Amino acid sequence: MSVAGELVVIGGGLIGAALAWGAARAGADVTLLDEGDIAFRASRGNFGLVWLQGKGLGHPDYMHWSIRAGRRWPELARILGEESGIDIGWRGGGGLHFCCSAEEMEQRRALIARTRAEAADISIELLDREALRERAPGIGPQVLGASLSDLDGEVSPLFALRAFHEGLVRHGGRLRTNFSAREIRRDPHRGFAIRDASGAEVTGRRIVIAAGLGADALARQIGLEPRLMPERGQIVVTDRVAPFLHHPASAIRQSREGTVLLGSTHEDAGFSTATEVEAIARLCRIGTRLFPALRSARLVRAWAALRIMTPDGLPIYDESPEMPGAFLVTCHSGVTLASLHALDLGPALARGDLGPAPRSMRSARLAVHPT
Repeated sequence: MSVAGELVVIGGGLIGAALAWGAARAGADVTLLDEGDIAFRASRGNFGLVWLQGKGLGHPDYMHWSIRAGRRWPELARILGEESGIDIGWRGGGGLHFCCSAEEMEQRRALIARTRAEAADISIELLDREALRERAPGIGPQVLGASLSDLDGEVSPLFALRAFHEGLVRHGGRLRTNFSAREIRRDPHRGFAIRDASGAEVTGRRIVIAAGLGADALARQIGLEPRLMPERGQIVVTDRVAPFLHHPASAIRQSREGTVLLGSTHEDAGFSTATEVEAIARLCRIGTRLFPALRSARLVRAWAALRIMTPDGLPIYDESPEMPGAFLVTCHSGVTLASLHALDLGPALARGDLGPAPRSMRSARLAVHPT
């Protein structure tokens, strides 16, 4: 059965859901196609950080795009909470990157200096051990200090995803689950037709491919070549312990419920989502070095998920030159950039364009040129 619509977003993960919500909120007739639990759902393995420290160094467009996202997160969290009644776990106030050696402290000083040279609209300060102990009293003896960024924060990716899905429906959009898009073709009367593995079909005047690692095969059908690669990340979580960490950090964060997340790895493991004892042990060693009291906590779960990586690590925002009205959106920073995807890019796609998305992030930059 074919369902006609104005805009069809392929991919019901955090990127696609944010775009669909934003477009529906702007008044577009939106259908969101979600593959369901069989998908490589990146939000299952996302650490939940809105993270700006060091992001985009050497790539000014990406840096300023990310900083803009960080500034819009409080607004997005407020709107999602008011609309859905779901506490998405948003907490701002800055994030910590711990340093356990003099060399690491010097590296952070250099990063802060480069950031100040490239972007004046983000504040990062370097805390020495004494200043850090005022914010995190339980740090271990090897921790010499930390950098603190004013825009960093945290959120629960899965609660945010649920809020986007529910908000989409509230704004009149359609959420179609268990739809595994396989084929895209032009439809002379309705724009585009998307067919799934079972032969079911959905049509729309415009489409957005936001299907994570599944976007590669679909993008080729509209003449784009993103060359996406999987990166495995493993995370471990402890049982609930008394509150001790009130800022998210690059390697550790404590949820509102009291559990402690330790992570995450960056591995080239193909499409494997298996966990490995050695990686889990390494994450636990890092966590207990930062906060020795965690040695008494119990490890209750470990899991792995796949991130979506482009060859240069930057997002892709593109429209097919062969099939105008067919767009591709993909990135590995689905949490950090969710505010812009929802509040800026979704409404732009509702109008039929990429709005404020930087032109330097088109997929043509990744073209393989003969030597």
